[in-house]
Amino acid sequence: MSEQGPKNPIEELERKVQELLKDPQVQASMRSMVAGANPSPQAAAGGPAHNAPAPGEESAETLRRIRSFNLRPREIRDYLNRFVIKQDEAKKILSVAICDHYNHVRQCLDTPELRERDYAKQNIVLLGPTGVGKTYLMRCIAKLIGVPFVKADATKFSETGYVGGDVDDLVRDLVKTAGGDVELAQYGIIYLDEIDKIAAAQNLLGGRDVSGRGVQVNLLKLMEETDVNLHSQTDLLGQMQAMMDMQRGGKPRPAKINTRHILFIVSGAFDKLADQVKHRLQSTSIGFGAAQPTASSERDFLAQATSQDLIAYGFEPEFVGRLPVRIACQPLSAADLKQILLTSEGSILQQYRADFAGYGINFDIGHDALHEVAVRAQTENTGARGLMTVLERVFRDFKFELPSTAIKTFVVGPSTVAHPTAALQHLLRENADRQHDVLRAEVTAFATRFRQNPGFDLLFADDAVGALIDASLAADKTIRALCEEKFRDFHHGLKLVARNTGRTQFPITQEVVEAPDKILSIWVVESFRVARATEGLA
Repeated sequence: MSEQGPKNPIEELERKVQELLKDPQVQASMRSMVAGANPSPQAAAGGPAHNAPAPGEESAETLRRIRSFNLRPREIRDYLNRFVIKQDEAKKILSVAICDHYNHVRQCLDTPELRERDYAKQNIVLLGPTGVGKTYLMRCIAKLIGVPFVKADATKFSETGYVGGDVDDLVRDLVKTAGGDVELAQYGIIYLDEIDKIAAAQNLLGGRDVSGRGVQVNLLKLMEETDVNLHSQTDLLGQMQAMMDMQRGGKPRPAKINTRHILFIVSGAFDKLADQVKHRLQSTSIGFGAAQPTASSERDFLAQATSQDLIAYGFEPEFVGRLPVRIACQPLSAADLKQILLTSEGSILQQYRADFAGYGINFDIGHDALHEVAVRAQTENTGARGLMTVLERVFRDFKFELPSTAIKTFVVGPSTVAHPTAALQHLLRENADRQHDVLRAEVTAFATRFRQNPGFDLLFADDAVGALIDASLAADKTIRALCEEKFRDFHHGLKLVARNTGRTQFPITQEVVEAPDKILSIWVVESFRVARATEGLA
């Protein structure tokens, strides 16, 4: 048995880095990185070799906007109204919290001594069912302000030492999103979804709760204030970059980032919390003359959740205390979903219009059809995400069939939403005559491509075009696929014919379409006879 003790992980990492640096490919990559960091004098002077924006220019502009932050809560609310339907209370609370946070950041940048004063960050917890716009709200806010934004699921993290991600990776990802600019990243937003999934469940066996309490404890320091190492111990690339910075003698990059000004938002569906609050309210209203609970829906009960309710749900008291701003989002009705389709600038309906427009196709959809879509989407119980589920079901076959037809516009009615397959078949039958013109154009397009490579003219007769169209419709196969299958050997065969006879034009009749390999063989054999006869005369 060896007498040596366990290896020092830092020394082992340094050894691996040294071995990695000996690799010729890594050395070449490092030389390329060094060259990129030290441009030529011509490029540095702004010559033709330097057309891209100066490094850090975009980050500097974002920092300037943060330093001059002057948005008002109503302005943020109005901006959110363009994208998110309903959630009026959530928009109001978020707008105030965001303005308070970035006004404080601006003041700290203007007056550095303010940084030393205690300041309770307005970290936010969003409660509500899936698909009501929780993530979308935060993305829109981050886009409006221009700060780096990172979203992750709480379920992928585990307590340090166990399988899973490290919560510090959230901050490192924020730095990556900021293009490596640590100063910019420290004013970003971290959004952690499915936070309710790490509520510490009751462990009757007294074992260690790896996925719940441990992650909460690790998140505490991030949400308050701490310094996070930008490179983990296993980050070989980061170690290499640091060594290269030292070799170049330039200004070393920051090794840590402080989380004091990073805003943390967590969210979750909290499926059982409404029942828990309802039970508490009903328990406290027992007796003659006792007031009955005023909540009438799941959202109303979530809005009345207290810190004690969250603690009872499975969260550490310190963790709950770091999330002073609590917002209960409303479930979406069918009318809300219809309004999303009609007025939201981020409506999924606009995406489908763009998809069809890529093929030069447009569609008209009336209010009755939109109502039908909204009603069906509500039954999915996935909020606004249900709209995409329904629209995908409606338009799936239309997307597949129509780009290969002459149809450039169609109407979507309630019957189309209810029975999309039948509606599509009816539309195709109505335009069957025009389909022959499309297929005929595809034959011409194939002949054009064949003329370009290998450079021969295929002269399709009318009976040949008719035979190809009939075969295409019968086999439910495109003209392109059918021609490539039938004439796949013509590239090589016609080259032989052309070399022997000098021919570059070849008539394609119905006989050729029905037996292409047989006719090609006849042409090749005949070309060799012509070649031998020509040689004999010579």
